[in-house]
Amino acid sequence: MKIAVLPGDGIGTEIVAEAIRVLETLDLRFEMESALVGGAAYEAHGHPLPEATLKLAKEADAVLFGAVGDWKYDKLERSLRPEQAILGLRKNLGLFANFRPAICYEQLVGASSLKPELISGLDILIIRELTGDIYFGQPRGRRTAVDGHFPGAEEAFDTMRYSRPEVERIAHVAFQAARKRSKRVTSVDKANVLETFQFWKDIVTEVGREYPDVELDHMYVDNAAMQLVKAPKKFDVVVTGNMFGDILSDEAAMLTGSIGMLPSASLNASNQGLYEPSHGSAPDIAGKGVANPLATILSAAMMLRFSLNQPEAADRIESAVQSVLAQGLRTADIWSAGTTKVGTREMGDAVVAAITKKTITG
Repeated sequence: MKIAVLPGDGIGTEIVAEAIRVLETLDLRFEMESALVGGAAYEAHGHPLPEATLKLAKEADAVLFGAVGDWKYDKLERSLRPEQAILGLRKNLGLFANFRPAICYEQLVGASSLKPELISGLDILIIRELTGDIYFGQPRGRRTAVDGHFPGAEEAFDTMRYSRPEVERIAHVAFQAARKRSKRVTSVDKANVLETFQFWKDIVTEVGREYPDVELDHMYVDNAAMQLVKAPKKFDVVVTGNMFGDILSDEAAMLTGSIGMLPSASLNASNQGLYEPSHGSAPDIAGKGVANPLATILSAAMMLRFSLNQPEAADRIESAVQSVLAQGLRTADIWSAGTTKVGTREMGDAVVAAITKKTITG
């Protein structure tokens, strides 16, 4: 099992280090190789996704990714900014399906900004199409307007587009995932305004007929954003486009108490995947040893389950995380009165200890 380890920038190196320690605790043999990506790669090689890093990722069974980005790179031309590394990996590896579970652990109900009765038992899976939509659509750029409200003025433009195969394949992923859960899919679109998403809605409806055992409903994205904070437990599997998925999954993250708790998996048709926490590089706290590593550790568990075919090992990690939370250990982002505040390394120590104990007791 070959894992490409790409820690990236900011807190990426700290949280990935803890995930690696957890993986090394398991009774499994991994070949792990690290490489620079993002701002760190730009500093060393002049590009956020060097050829050697991309080659390593392509040859691996899975990629364990930290986070990229720093404010100091914001003035670089767009193609050289750290965030282009993750877009490049998605495109080159064909990572079209992004899984973002939003689970509210019983021990963290009080950490959410919503009332306990709204989020207790919350378990949502957001499936985001990852290689199409406005993030990758062409043409894009800046020009002098020849029409519109202000002809002759400078304007910028991006193109939202989806092809039938792109929508069909992500819809199949969503329905198949729902069959393993509560057999409900909510497709989020903006079909009342955008032709692209009327097209999306029509195709998802067609695919849904192949899954008569799965209930399908459609929801406009603005209503979905409202319902996530009004009645989040009405959702089970949510499938949507790239931009809407980006926004809604971050909103869902905060229902759980902290985005520092949310893992993610991005898969291609061969189940090769890139696994990363849903949060960013947090340069303001980098190097302070206070970042929450649990989203990255849980991402490693998803890696074991989806790409490395080790579901029992994944279960052990997830059980260990719940055990640690039950002990009352918290990093600063999920800390509350009556719990014990710990740092990045201490949280990793606790998860490792929980796994080791489980192994001993069988």
